[in-house]
Amino acid sequence: MKRSLGALIAFSAISVGAQAADLPSHKSSPPPYLIAPPPLWTGFYVGANLGGGVPNRGAGGVIGGGQLGYNYQFSRLFVAGLETDIQGSSMSGVHWFGTVRGRLGTTVINPTLLVYGTGGFAYGGSGGAGAGWTAGGGVEWAFAPKWSAKVEYLYVRLSQNEDFGPRRHGDQGFNVVRAGLNYRFDPYAFLSPPNAF
Repeated sequence: MKRSLGALIAFSAISVGAQAADLPSHKSSPPPYLIAPPPLWTGFYVGANLGGGVPNRGAGGVIGGGQLGYNYQFSRLFVAGLETDIQGSSMSGVHWFGTVRGRLGTTVINPTLLVYGTGGFAYGGSGGAGAGWTAGGGVEWAFAPKWSAKVEYLYVRLSQNEDFGPRRHGDQGFNVVRAGLNYRFDPYAFLSPPNAF
């Protein structure tokens, strides 16, 4: 009898242990290591800029204004965009000017750093308005989810052959260096993947 009771107790202990081994564990698995997604440059932006300009003839001066644009990041490394800006100027012969430009850049150095070339249509003058072209390049740094800062160089050439107003100073070319601050927003953000900016 004692032997039967001992065997029964041993069998029960083995059975309970085997059943406990089959129960699901309540330990949580360690959280996966997440890498933040690279920033997405796609979307609209608006900003302001300030800098200086030096014409081919006459005195240089301060320039400042605003810009509005749209970028589209069509791969992990490349961004294309369109930007328009309007500037006031204290340069001699050019009291105001604006541009409408395409931009093509790369984030190959760092996902938050956009290095780009730009070029397109330019207009402006002192009294009337001449038209012409512009080309240049810059670097833009996304330092926060919706904010970026840029430094940009442009050469602008306005020709009186495409004059919108009275002839003033003939052809005028000038160099511009400016720094700017952009705020990015995307009215279609709900179409973007989560955590993208």
